[in-house]
Amino acid sequence: MDQTILEDLVSKTIPFGKYKGKIYCELPEVYIEWFARKGFPKGRVGTLLQTMYEINLNGLQHLLNPLKKK
Repeated sequence: MDQTILEDLVSKTIPFGKYKGKIYCELPEVYIEWFARKGFPKGRVGTLLQTMYEINLNGLQHLLNPLKKK
């Protein structure tokens, strides 16, 4: 896995939609689940949303905590 994906989840913001400007790891699960049902966007945004979905689905949010402190 690309380490920059995890770093981006705790530092980058979503560039569009209802939660524009919110950091990926702080997005509500229902919003990410909506993308999972409707389809993730292409490109880096889709990769980040899909990765956050998998993290939430598998209960692995704690893995992001050390990166949030950097």
